[in-house]
Amino acid sequence: MNVSKTMLAGVLIIEPRLFHDERGFFKETYSAQRYRDQAGITLPLVQDNCSRSGKGVLRGLHFQKTRPQGKLVSVSYGTVLDVTVDINPDSPTYTHHVAVEISDTNHKQVWVPPGYAHGFFVISEYADLHYKCTDYYHPDDEAGLAWNCPTLAIPWPSSQPRLSEKDRHHPKLAQWHGQLGLE
Repeated sequence: MNVSKTMLAGVLIIEPRLFHDERGFFKETYSAQRYRDQAGITLPLVQDNCSRSGKGVLRGLHFQKTRPQGKLVSVSYGTVLDVTVDINPDSPTYTHHVAVEISDTNHKQVWVPPGYAHGFFVISEYADLHYKCTDYYHPDDEAGLAWNCPTLAIPWPSSQPRLSEKDRHHPKLAQWHGQLGLE
């Protein structure tokens, strides 16, 4: 497996090894020992999630305020632009983001450590996105940032994505000033 660092501390792009033959391919999508030894991911992964979204859907930018989740993100069908945003005001890369196209053909994964906001935009007709989490989802702790926050200036593939009602109303980063009690 190939592991690449990004400009955001701890955020990694992982390319699992594929084994091809006349039947197709096989890949190991996660092994606690291998991901610990080769990528430094030591936190337990306690919950698996999967979402299917149609073309033009943007989900995010989500995070949990006091119980942040780390996420190992992959796509089993389709293509997405996956975005991780540094929302830690004490970080030297605060407000910076990493955007990575991940798909069922490039097999890339993104490791998003706890404490970052995360979202994705579906480029293909639809996409199945999977993510393993380091903590359980707590609805009372969920939060989000406006996908089009000018401070973040994320170059999404569309200026008019399909959004959930909740994602339409997330505040801009300035409205979170002094409230990001991320641990």
